Amino acid sequence: MYRGAPINRFYEPAIRITHGVAEIDVRVRPEFFHAAQAIHGSVYFKSLDDAAFFAVNSLVTDVFVLTASFTIYLTRPVSEGTLHAVGRVVHQSRSLFLGESELRDDAQRLVARGSGSFMRSATALTSVAGYA
Repeated sequence: MYRGAPINRFYEPAIRITHGVAEIDVRVRPEFFHAAQAIHGSVYFKSLDDAAFFAVNSLVTDVFVLTASFTIYLTRPVSEGTLHAVGRVVHQSRSLFLGESELRDDAQRLVARGSGSFMRSATALTSVAGYA
């Protein structure tokens, strides 16, 4: 499902998912840069949200999960290397999940943090294109 999403043809991320944890790697490319030659905030957001989302999604086997809200904190500019995001589930109830994620550069420096709330939808996973 993740690899088949059209947006990921642009970002070309790699993903690893275990129970309650997801890791996303994105190689930095000049196409991601804003005018000051560092990656645009949208790349931070996508990496952090995807990591937290798929950490939550790893716990939900019947329906699609939706991001209800997501907050990011940018701490360092990045203009080369690979971004590595790790997302974890920090709370879950019947319909609400809280996830947190960190984004680091090749030197393992924290470049951004994120946290969000995620909800179960009414959409069955079996109806989502690319779900296996």
